[in-house]
Amino acid sequence: MTSILQADVYVSSRLPLAIKRQGETSSFSPISCTLIHGLTSAVLIDTPISISQTEDLAAWIKSTAPGKDLRYIYITHGHGDHWFGISTLRKHWPNLRALATPGTVAHMAEQIKPEIFEGTWLALFPGGQIPAVDGLESAEPMSSSGFELEGHEFRAVEVGHTDTYNTSVLHVPSIRLVVAGDAVYGDVHQYFGEANTTAKRQEWLRALNTIEALDPQTVIAGHKRAGTVDGLFNLHKTRQYILDFEDAVSKASNWKELAEDMRRRYPRRINPHAILRGAMAAFPEAAIAKV
Repeated sequence: MTSILQADVYVSSRLPLAIKRQGETSSFSPISCTLIHGLTSAVLIDTPISISQTEDLAAWIKSTAPGKDLRYIYITHGHGDHWFGISTLRKHWPNLRALATPGTVAHMAEQIKPEIFEGTWLALFPGGQIPAVDGLESAEPMSSSGFELEGHEFRAVEVGHTDTYNTSVLHVPSIRLVVAGDAVYGDVHQYFGEANTTAKRQEWLRALNTIEALDPQTVIAGHKRAGTVDGLFNLHKTRQYILDFEDAVSKASNWKELAEDMRRRYPRRINPHAILRGAMAAFPEAAIAKV
C-alpha cells in the first residue's frame, strides 16, 4: 500500500561564531532539515552541525512524527554543517541508514581532514559544540540513484557545483518536492567562497535549470529564515542573487567594494558575513587578506 507523504521542515538556531569577521561578531546561517514521513516511517534530509542543535532536532522529529521509524538520512552535499549530526541522531535511531551520492561521500571525507576540520569547523565552534572528529559518522555511498519508502520513490539528482562541488538534491516525484540543500538559498546571503569564478557560478545557474526541469511545486532551501514558505520562488531568487553577484563583481575594483555592493542590494538577508567570504574569493588579494 502506498501511503500519503507529508513534509515538515526544521530550521536550526544560529550558532555564534568564535571567529570575528572585520572585527564584528556573527552567527552561522540557520540550517534546514527536512523530514518526509508516511504512515510508519520517515526520511530526514541533512542534519545541523552542533550536538545541541541535533538533540533539539531529534526531539522535534519525535514530536512531529511520533512513533514513526527514521529509516534514512540523506545528505545533499559534503559541507560539515549538513552532516555532522548523523552520529548524534544514531543514538536515538540505531538502525537508520545515512545515504549520499559517491561524490558527496568523497567530499565528506575531505571535511574531516585536519586542515579543514580543525582549521575551519573547530575554529568556528570550539569547546565541544560539535562532535570530535573520531566520533563523526559519514554516509554510505548509494549504489543507485535513489531509494524507496512506503511505495514512494526518492531520487538523488546530482547537480554539480553550486556553493561547493559534488552537490545533489533529493527529488520526491509523488509530491512534486525537491529538497535542494545549498543549491537553493532562502532569505539568507549566499556563500560564494568556493563558487569563486564565473565558470563555477555559471555551473550553479545550470544546476538551478536542472532543478526547475524536475517541475517541482515545492523547493526547500538548505539555508533559510525560520517560518518562511518553501516555494519555487526560492529557486528564482537564488538565480537572481547569482546574477547580481556576477554583475557586482564586474563593477567592483576590490573585495571590499563588492561586499558593500551586495549588502546594499540585499539589506534584509540574514548572515551578511557570508558576503565577505565570497567577495574575498572573487579577488586575488583575498588570498592574503586577514579578516
